[in-house]
Amino acid sequence: MKFAFAGIDFLGGVFDALIQAGWTPIKLFTRPCDGIYDHNEAVVALARQRRLPMQLSRMRVSDLDALNAAHGRDWALVVAGYPWLITGWHGRAAYALNFHPSPLPTGRGPYPLFRAISEGYESWGVTAHVLAEQGFDTGDILAQDIFPVSSGETHESLLAKCQMAARRLAAGPIARDLPARWRRPEPQGDGSYWARVSDADRTLDFRQEVEAILRRVRAFGSIETIARLGDSRVFVAAAEGWREAHNTTPGTIVHRYRRQIVVAARDGYVLVTRWSLVPLNEAGQIGR
Repeated sequence: MKFAFAGIDFLGGVFDALIQAGWTPIKLFTRPCDGIYDHNEAVVALARQRRLPMQLSRMRVSDLDALNAAHGRDWALVVAGYPWLITGWHGRAAYALNFHPSPLPTGRGPYPLFRAISEGYESWGVTAHVLAEQGFDTGDILAQDIFPVSSGETHESLLAKCQMAARRLAAGPIARDLPARWRRPEPQGDGSYWARVSDADRTLDFRQEVEAILRRVRAFGSIETIARLGDSRVFVAAAEGWREAHNTTPGTIVHRYRRQIVVAARDGYVLVTRWSLVPLNEAGQIGR
C-alpha cells in the first residue's frame, strides 16, 4: 500500500510502523515545531532517509490533486498529530484515516492526555478512524487499542503507552486489514470534545485534597502545572504530598528547606520539589 503521512514525532511511530509492515511512503506532510513541546526530527529524518518529498505548510486540495495525478487513487492518507482539518481527499485517495490518542468517542480534541489523568480514568486507548471532513476526530472507527491506566500514571507514562498502542494499531489491524475494516467501520455516535487546555486548567488549587493536586501535577508532567506560592507564581515540575489533619488555611506555605516548599492543602500537605518562576511578558501574562 502506498501512503502519505501527515504528522509529527508525537505519534510518528505510526509512520515507521507502516513502513516496517511493507507499506510504501510517498510524501511527508509535517509542520513547524518549537523543539520544546513539539518535535518532528524523527519523521523528517525518516523521510530524508527515504528521499521523500516533504511539506511544512498546510495541506491543500491542490496537494492531494498532485498525489492523485502521480499515484491515482490507490494510496492512503495517514494522519497522526496533524493540527489542521484536512478536506478534499474523497475521490483523490482510496483511504484517509487518523490516529487519535483517546478511546473515541471519548476525548475528541487536540490533546486529551492531560484530562485523562486529571479526571482519574482507569483505562485509555488509541483509535484509528476514518478521517472526517467536518469536525475533528468524529469519523467511523476502524480499530482501537485499549489499555489500563494506573493510579500513579504520569503524563510521560501515558504518552508512552499511547505511542506504543499507536504502533500496534498501525502494524497490526491497519497494515494487515485496512480494506476489510474500511468496508465495516463502527460509527462513533455521541461523544465528548475536550478543548485545548488553558492556564486555568494547569493551575493547582490547594483547597483541593492532596491526591487531586498530585494527580494534576502528574497529568501535566514535564509540561508543568502553575501554582501561587506566597507572592510568586511558579511552574511546578514535581511534587509529593501526604494526608495530615491541620487547621492551616490551604495555600499557606508552612515550611521551606533550600528549594523545597511545603504548602497546606485541604487534607494535608504538598511538598513542591522542583519549580521555576513564571516569566511575565510586557502585558503581564504568562510568557509560555
